[in-house]
Amino acid sequence: MNKEFFYDDSITLAQKLLNKYLIREYDNKKIVTKIVETEAYMGEIDKAAHAYKNRKSVRTGPLYLEGGHIYVYLIYGMYNCLNISANRENIPHCVLIRAVEPVQNLEEISQNRFGKSYDELTSYQRKNLTNGPGKLCKALNIDRSLSGKYILDKELYIVDNEDDDFEIVKDKRVNIDYAEEDKDNLWRFYIKNNKFVSVTKRQ
Repeated sequence: MNKEFFYDDSITLAQKLLNKYLIREYDNKKIVTKIVETEAYMGEIDKAAHAYKNRKSVRTGPLYLEGGHIYVYLIYGMYNCLNISANRENIPHCVLIRAVEPVQNLEEISQNRFGKSYDELTSYQRKNLTNGPGKLCKALNIDRSLSGKYILDKELYIVDNEDDDFEIVKDKRVNIDYAEEDKDNLWRFYIKNNKFVSVTKRQ
């Protein structure tokens, strides 16, 4: 995978990122997960985006870097959310990584999320390990210190998955009622029938 992979608009990139491996390395530990749910944010034209009307601040600076840069922000004063910038420099598109499927090092994921061994988790806790943006950041030890770094570097990176047998579902984004008409855009994408998706399609 090269940097040009991230130069598409966020709607395209959000779909391309599905099924890719998201890998976190720190303190001689390695966690491997698979991206199963994403949301696209279309920058200056998107009322749900932090960069709507080209609002720029120190916090949102990574959005204006070329595609492939990490943007981590805090919600509700306590949960980190992982985003990846899309498109070219000064086009503030991004993709929210909304859910991942644990693949390797479940023990570290469990300790990060719940402070106990994976074998000690209830079935409910196992289902809820990484099925949400705040949950996955806690599980992968992702915080705002990574914001502005590059997603193909060694601390947090994405690699290809040769298994491409999956179906993409398109749906509305979650918890953006403030975005007026933009709340109805089908800019959330997830792998059909994956149990780690945070919210499945409303009937």
